Amino acid sequence: MLRAAGVGLGDEVVVPAFGNVEVAEAVTMAGALPVFADIDPATYCLDAAAVEAAVTSRTAAVVVVHRFGRLADIARLHALGQRHGLLVLEQGESEAPYDEIAQRRERAAYLDAKLRGVRTPDEGDGHTYQQYVVRVPGNGRPDRDAFARALRGKGVECRVPVKTPVHRLPEFRRCVALPETERASDETLALPVDASLTKRDMQRIVSACNALGGLLQPAF
Repeated sequence: MLRAAGVGLGDEVVVPAFGNVEVAEAVTMAGALPVFADIDPATYCLDAAAVEAAVTSRTAAVVVVHRFGRLADIARLHALGQRHGLLVLEQGESEAPYDEIAQRRERAAYLDAKLRGVRTPDEGDGHTYQQYVVRVPGNGRPDRDAFARALRGKGVECRVPVKTPVHRLPEFRRCVALPETERASDETLALPVDASLTKRDMQRIVSACNALGGLLQPAF
């Protein structure tokens, strides 16, 4: 899509650093330079103000990636693109059947009501909970990673959604301030909300999390 739009050598493309490396790789394959902008802490998608701050005379496009079932503020980002004459591309997630989304939302609502000691996700408009991502408050990775290990030890499958932001990878290392990206990479943990989970499974997840929650700083 970038090549088809004429994006190439000498151009800059604004992309998120919180997520998969493939987006930045696609920009370099087109011959352009990926420029990283910070994310909105609620949606984990590109923050429009951060994107605007990253725009230069060489910026040709913005690649917006929707995360975890939450949509970016695409209206603001398209308006930004129009103001600056930029191509705005969107990368979405695979769509799940409606009944599966409804079941995920039901399980997410249960976790929202029952979990203690972690920060539950902002449900937002139309959240489909492709992943149910909580934040483990504390002093960075040791707390989140220790929490994850303890959960796995209790039989709860969980995963760190973004272990290293792209701007910290050797091939894309940049000296750029992305505080929300860094914080999200240190604190986020995805808990299961699959449609196949039973009520007993959900109770086990809550019990395991809440047993650890007292060891953490209270959520604010």
